[in-house]
Amino acid sequence: MSQRSNQRGTRAEDAVLVAAGLADLALSRVGPMVNWALGLLRRSDLPGMAGEAENDLKARGRLALDRNSLLPPAHLEILAQQVLARETGSGAP
Repeated sequence: MSQRSNQRGTRAEDAVLVAAGLADLALSRVGPMVNWALGLLRRSDLPGMAGEAENDLKARGRLALDRNSLLPPAHLEILAQQVLARETGSGAP
C-alpha cells in the first residue's frame, strides 16, 4: 500500500484499511473480555450465582408468558396455589 497522506486511496486500499481497522478494534476488545471471563470462572460462588440466574430467568419467563397470554390466570386459582404452597412449606406457587 502506498503511504499517501493527502490523497484518497483506491477502493481496494480503502477496503483493506477499513478491514484492518475493524480487526484491530475487535482484537483490542477480545483481551479484556477473555480476562473478565477467566475471572468469572475463578469465582468460588459461581454455582450459587448460576442457580440465582436460573431462578431469575424462570421468573422472567413466567412473567413474559403471563403478560402475553390471551387469558389472564384465574385469581382464585392463584390464591389457592399460594395457600397450598404455604401449608406444604415449599414456598413456591
